Formats: sequence, C-alpha cells, structure tokens
Amino acid sequence: MSMTDPIVFGQVLPSRLTGLPASERGLILIIANDDGLAEPMRLELESSGFTVHVARTKSEGLQASRSRDVAAIIVDRMGGGVEGLTIVEELRVAGDHTPLLAVGVPESVEERITYIRSGADDYLTRPFDLREMTARVEALLRRRRDERAAVLEVGAIEMDLVKRVVRCMGRRVDLLPREFTLLEYFARHPRQILSREKLLEDVWRSRAYGRTNVVDVQVGNLRRKLDPTGERRFIVSVRGAGFRLEPAGLD
Repeated sequence: MSMTDPIVFGQVLPSRLTGLPASERGLILIIANDDGLAEPMRLELESSGFTVHVARTKSEGLQASRSRDVAAIIVDRMGGGVEGLTIVEELRVAGDHTPLLAVGVPESVEERITYIRSGADDYLTRPFDLREMTARVEALLRRRRDERAAVLEVGAIEMDLVKRVVRCMGRRVDLLPREFTLLEYFARHPRQILSREKLLEDVWRSRAYGRTNVVDVQVGNLRRKLDPTGERRFIVSVRGAGFRLEPAGLD
C-alpha cells in the first residue's frame, strides 16, 4: 500500500488511532500544489484521526499557519525545491516553531540537508508509504509534547529540566546541581509552606534534622541568584514554619 493507489489506501485504513491519543491529534496543515500528493495525504491523515487543511500556494500556506491552531505542517518541495525551502525559512524566521515535515523528490542529499538546516524537522523522500508519513508526523508531535513536558514554568521562573537551564524574569540563572534540585522542588510546590525538615528529607534525602542549617544556606544562595538586586523576593521565609515560593516574586 503506497501513494500509487490513494483511493484503495484510504479505504483500507479507516479511523486508525494508533500512535497518539485522540486528544493529542490536532490540525495538520499541508502546503502542496500537487493534488495528486495532497489528496492522498489528506485522506490518510483524516483516517488516522487528524483534522487537515490543505493550502495550495505559498501565500495561502503562510496565512493558514498564522490564522489557525496548527499542530504540525507538511511542506512539499514545490517549485523545483526552491518554493518549499522558502516556506520553511520564512516560517522559522517569523518565529513559528511548529513541527514541520518536508516531503518531495530531492535533487540531492545536499537538498535534504539544506531543508533540515533551514528548520525542517524531518524530510520524507517520495515515493513513500503514507503510513510512514503518518508515523513521522506522530513522532514529531510526541517529540514536541515531550519537550513541553520537560519545561517547568511557574510564574516568572522557567526551568528546562533536560538542559538544566533556569530563567527568572527572562534572565538566565546559573545554578549548582543542588540549587537546581531545590528550586525544582519549590517550583513543584508553589505557594506551599515547606518546612526545613521536609526539604531535608525530599531534596537532600536525609533525616539528619540537626543539619537544617544546610537548608538555610542553600535557600539563601538560591534567593540571591534568583534576584541579585534584592528588589523581589521569590522565596519567602515563614517564621517558625519554613519557606514558601512566590512564583511572581514579592516587592
């Protein structure tokens, strides 16, 4: 089963919801001026539970990418490869980071490399099995979902849990490993009063409650790094109880 017989292909694969939960299947934008390509792709994606919009020109595709809630974009190389590449470049320059799959018959390996370096997340060479196309779209969506899950954002604090990068009010904050773990714990319990003993147990994995001064030292370091100017307090002391994270900071 392949693109050579799209009608049969569309009929034998009805409503397959295998790779992603239905709740995570959104709108797929196809930008292609070849109905012989766009139509079988549309049928396959719709049979897999996606909503599909087909744009047949560059301008229509760019407009649709801005005006619709698009989960992923499929771009045909069009115009001998030049027009498709221009679409990819313009989307990325405009700050659109929607997962993007380029498809086509490239003139060379270098062309595929150029597409990917220009911002395409993947390149599928024609002819291809439509099931592989769907699987690649699903893979791009899973990757995006996992990337979002890896970012913990609470108020003015943003933590990339994979890259171990922290930003506070847009400013990068360099933390030591223990400080990062401590901040992550606070971020997962915003506005909750956390005792020194609780922090020692869950962050330090220790029940040596006589060493709670270690917590005070690390919290103090974290406070200074989150706000070197001292103008906003993100970690507030609660007398006799512990500490509380204020995600937006207190004046």
